[in-house]
Amino acid sequence: MSLLTIMLVSAALLMVAYRIYGGLLSRFLRLDDSKVTPAVSMRDGLDYEPIEPKFLLSQHFSAIAAAGPIVGPILAGVMFGWMPALIWILIGSIFIGGVHDMAALIASVRHKARSIAEVVREHMSRRSYILFLLFVWIALLYIIVAFTDIVAGTFVEQFTADLGPGDSHLIPAGSIATSSLLYLALPVVMGLLLRYAKLTVGWATVIFLPLVAVSVWVGQYIPLDFVHIFHTDQDTAHRIWDVLLLVYCFAASLVPVWLLLQPRGHLGGYFLIVAVVGGMLGAIFGNHQIEYPSFIKSTSQPLFPMLFITIACGACSGFHCIIASGTTSKQLRRESDAKPVAYGSMLMEAMVAVLSLACVMILPVAAAKSQSANPDNLYAEGLSTFLAVIGIPKAFGLLFGLLAFTTFVYDTLDVSTRLGRYILQELTGLKNAFGRWLATGITAGVPIIFVLQVIRDPAGNVKPAWSVFWPLFGASNQLLAALALIGITVWLWRTYRARWVWPVAGIPAVFMYVMSAWSLIRFVSAGFTGRTVQGFDPIPWVALVLLLLAFALLVEAVFVLAIKRAPTSGQSPEPVMAT
Repeated sequence: MSLLTIMLVSAALLMVAYRIYGGLLSRFLRLDDSKVTPAVSMRDGLDYEPIEPKFLLSQHFSAIAAAGPIVGPILAGVMFGWMPALIWILIGSIFIGGVHDMAALIASVRHKARSIAEVVREHMSRRSYILFLLFVWIALLYIIVAFTDIVAGTFVEQFTADLGPGDSHLIPAGSIATSSLLYLALPVVMGLLLRYAKLTVGWATVIFLPLVAVSVWVGQYIPLDFVHIFHTDQDTAHRIWDVLLLVYCFAASLVPVWLLLQPRGHLGGYFLIVAVVGGMLGAIFGNHQIEYPSFIKSTSQPLFPMLFITIACGACSGFHCIIASGTTSKQLRRESDAKPVAYGSMLMEAMVAVLSLACVMILPVAAAKSQSANPDNLYAEGLSTFLAVIGIPKAFGLLFGLLAFTTFVYDTLDVSTRLGRYILQELTGLKNAFGRWLATGITAGVPIIFVLQVIRDPAGNVKPAWSVFWPLFGASNQLLAALALIGITVWLWRTYRARWVWPVAGIPAVFMYVMSAWSLIRFVSAGFTGRTVQGFDPIPWVALVLLLLAFALLVEAVFVLAIKRAPTSGQSPEPVMAT
């Protein structure tokens, strides 16, 4: 089977799924444009702001498509072979991830743009609500830890673009850091011009999108290399960037959405779509041969359950329900926009995952295994190879790929911090300005404890924080998806009492719960009976806490479903396609 066939078949399956299964979900959920969404009825210019679906789609896609659909498929592809990874990406995104995202968004919109946790409170219990919030906040911490550290690593790495036999181009350390800072400045300027100079969105796109490309190229000529600036070593420079990125998270999560979140999401969405389309064209027309095996029996990890938590984003991700119910639902102009924004974005993320997997598929085994320790570099190398087919210089393609990688992560970092702030404010009741600053400080501050640790494996070798916490991030993220699907199942059943609820939402909830809980049990067992890192290992303790919270929520859900209640007030009781 050729790479061309795989890419075309994958794209075709996802497009067909969008039209058929996405349409079926729209019918099941009864999307109704006559209903006024919270973005319109509660518009305040700060958090609630209706925007056009094409702009919201790019913002939502940019927020959900972080490092997950890049790192996860690369790690899983190298570990298990590309075929199991590809099957899970396609099936998972169509029948689990897409359902999870679209239902979470509509559930939030139907409940005044409240979070999925508050939907759980209304349809289950206040105890369930508190447990869910605690679980989400802990999961957000590890998302912030993993993604902060992996981005900081790209800022201190030196890269070499292979231009051909005997020819290469050195990209200095700190180049991506400069390009990233320039990229972050652009949406702020764009937001100010849109707000006060009345610049139209169309003209803003025409002006600022090319400037993103300029920032990509300029970075290598004025690299922000902390090793030379502070006369320190690479590990220390890495940790300085960790702290600075968390300071950025603190600031970015407090500013109004129109100043940074919306314009950056708009630019970032287009930028990432260009990256995906360009990479797809190169993969399709590059006549690349598949060199990596379709299946490998891993000696270190079992296929079940590890495949399903290694590839989180790209197939199914609990983080998406937080974005959908935390920020996107407050900007959804009408209900029918949920299909392209939520279901469509999930399938687009699946294509990002397929493209990332293709970067592994074109490599021989030895090269893929040696580069898997730096999945950002492997992705950028693969993307630059694909872009070279359509005439993009290899050096620019490498820089482009690396900035695309960090762009994916930026949106996730500050959105995660913003959502963590919402949760702490809700738990503490501190809804004033002091509460905002305190909750943000705690959410951005706690990860500092983990990223500043020097973590060593049993042999004494230093391990990057992201590689240690990635499996826990994957497991907690997938368990969050399972818990959200459980809450969604309860909501749908109480609202419609229709048989379609069980295959559409119930079965995915059970599958995700079993896979993620299984993996967390493995982490608890390995952490308490074996030795995975030197010194104190927080992984088994955090995994145990998450397992207990998840089990308590499952008990609550079973209890609620076992009690016959009337459909929720304000919702239509009659079933849709009940048979």
